[in-house]
Amino acid sequence: MTRGRAVRDPDALPDLSDRIYLVTGANAGLGYFASERLATAGAHVILSGRHPNRLAAAHDAIEARVPGASVETLLLDVANPGSIRAAAASLRGGLFSRSRLDGVLMNAGMVHTPRTRELTRDGRELVFSTNALGHFVLASELLTLLSRSASRRQHARMVWLGSMSTHLGVAEPFDFQLERKYEAWHAYVQSKLAVHALGIEADARLRAHDVPVDSVVAHPGYSIGGRTERVTGVNEPGRMKRFRDGLQPFAQGKRAGAESLVHALVDPDVRGGEYWGPKLWTKGRPTRQNPSKWALDQDVRTRVWEECERLTGMEWPFARAARAAR
Repeated sequence: MTRGRAVRDPDALPDLSDRIYLVTGANAGLGYFASERLATAGAHVILSGRHPNRLAAAHDAIEARVPGASVETLLLDVANPGSIRAAAASLRGGLFSRSRLDGVLMNAGMVHTPRTRELTRDGRELVFSTNALGHFVLASELLTLLSRSASRRQHARMVWLGSMSTHLGVAEPFDFQLERKYEAWHAYVQSKLAVHALGIEADARLRAHDVPVDSVVAHPGYSIGGRTERVTGVNEPGRMKRFRDGLQPFAQGKRAGAESLVHALVDPDVRGGEYWGPKLWTKGRPTRQNPSKWALDQDVRTRVWEECERLTGMEWPFARAARAAR
């Protein structure tokens, strides 16, 4: 009998029974299926979102589909700084079943952007605020908790939700508030370019300050609801949508799209500063990919970071996070 080195199943997750993860936008789509996948591997998953009833439906669906699942819900609106800070305070205060956090999947965001420019309550452009600024604030608020939860063998991890669109470019990459000109698609692409830059820059700054938290960017490819299984209260596409989506051979379902996000969050072989997505770009198994040129440009990353600091009035507590890990 020939013995050889065992090859790890690329679809298998490590045992996550001692881990706690927060997933934003967990009540539907990629966030839901990522949460279900984590719960299946034994993780305790905090499902966050802004709609209580939808969160309850997602919670009940996971409990019904995953025997013994450990899940709970947290109200969190990433377009509302007050909601973000309140949710983060709840986590830091130990109101949940365990006072640690091994990772956060920053999935919530807008794909179907409004036709005309809209503002949040604090006067920020809605798409940029939802897709980029909100998670910039959330990651800052949770940084010390993440750092304290890291171990010598495993860093804590934050994963930013990227997009294939970041390789397509954008006409006005620095009009963050879109005050000169607003277009729905442009608003989405610019926000995702900013997210990509923030994810890469965050990791560089975390390393520079010796904070044991990895920052990774991952994208789901082209993942659509009509190619996704039906889950009551979570994903219920009609016949016409299933028909239309079924005609797109380059697409995949939301469950498959969530694989790259989960892989980036929990796989021990993933390193900070990396960019992950489906092997065939729009679909396929998770694989490490090349970040967009825009996100690799240090001047661009610095400018995006400083603009987010200005708009939020917040600087990340790197020194405090580093002390918390000691």
